[in-house]
Amino acid sequence: MNERAHPEALGRSLEDSAFFMPFSANRQFKKAPRLLARADGIYYYTPEGRRLIDGTSGLWCVNAGHCRRKIVEAVQRQVATMEFAPPFQMGHPAAFEFADRVVELAPPGLRRVFFTNSGSESVDTALKLALAYHRARGEGQRVRLIGRERGYHGANFGGTAVGGIVANRKIFGALVAGVDHLRHTHDPARNAFSRGQPRHGAELAEDLERLAQLHDPSTIAAVIVEPVACSTGVLVPPVGYLERLREICDRHGILLIFDEVITAWGRLGKPFGAQHFGVTPDLITTAKGITNATVPMGAVLMKEDVFRAFMTGPEGAIEMPHGYTYSAHPLACAAGLATLDVYAEEGLLGRAAELASYWEDKAHALKGLPHVIDIRNIGLIAAIELAPRAGAPGARAFDAHVRAFEKGAYVRVAGDILELAPPLIIEKPQIDELFAIVREVLESIA
Repeated sequence: MNERAHPEALGRSLEDSAFFMPFSANRQFKKAPRLLARADGIYYYTPEGRRLIDGTSGLWCVNAGHCRRKIVEAVQRQVATMEFAPPFQMGHPAAFEFADRVVELAPPGLRRVFFTNSGSESVDTALKLALAYHRARGEGQRVRLIGRERGYHGANFGGTAVGGIVANRKIFGALVAGVDHLRHTHDPARNAFSRGQPRHGAELAEDLERLAQLHDPSTIAAVIVEPVACSTGVLVPPVGYLERLREICDRHGILLIFDEVITAWGRLGKPFGAQHFGVTPDLITTAKGITNATVPMGAVLMKEDVFRAFMTGPEGAIEMPHGYTYSAHPLACAAGLATLDVYAEEGLLGRAAELASYWEDKAHALKGLPHVIDIRNIGLIAAIELAPRAGAPGARAFDAHVRAFEKGAYVRVAGDILELAPPLIIEKPQIDELFAIVREVLESIA
């Protein structure tokens, strides 16, 4: 084991470290760190060698499990062959091969791929594509972007602006002009303890029609939503809700963007969440499981007509003045191609559908435990919402998060919600193991 994994080996405490941790309570963490040193399959290991079942696929991203040999070896070969190729006015074969492999799995009509390096970059890219698409078609007045309350679309300027998690937005000011938000779909009074899609709430999609009439629909470029709003606590769309959004967008010429950074790559039992719900957007943003998180990568999938809108003007002109130094990075493409091979060889893109019923029953068996006020699930995702402590929102779930770590499970926390989404390779005995730890934790916290 690498001795440098131990804080003592650094010669100083973590409280003195230069590392400014993202989305973390830095002072709290550095006083009582929870460190991971190794991973294999569905397990993490601490520097001391203690094993933790990974209940959230790292950060919703290690869908095929950790340190998969085929993916690791593909990256090793690529880094020894060519570690980088410039993506502007140059190319490498794996980028074209990977794009073609991705669209083979995509919903019908989404035939073009623009590569990025993260979900955040994918979202900002999709928003820019939407604005540019309308300008290319002579509708430059379409400058408004519509997000949704409690939505999460990454941490860049555009994604934060269309996102709707208040804590992520409030310290940054206005960010991007011309943004508005739909109401969220969380309705515990009617939908608490729903199994799969809630029955009530499709009418909430009419909020898009209200905003269209408020702003004039001809000024709206795009609407972006997560098929399942995962980072905010697993808000599953009501039956008929996504279909209604699609209808309203079609009526007014508005592009519909699905943020599938989490819901793609088998999480709902299909390659993409759009296929699970039977609703096809105009653009899809993705990342995370596209390379099994082995090398950072993201992508935007778009319909052919969106792509074709840019293929005008002189042939030598740059059609889209946008991209990143590491777009279609050779290591990421190698990891992605090997990841798709693993998904195909092991049937992982459909595995969540096979386990969904068992997973659902295990999750809802926690109903009635102390402080549990709601349980939500779909595919291989679940959320357990806890009643907040008086005057200390988030404290109870964070206590559960820490206790789960101590008892042998990594469980993500968002506010007072515990979120579960294990690697797709999980077996039923390991599902039992995960929920046994969660049950023990919930029975022990005050």
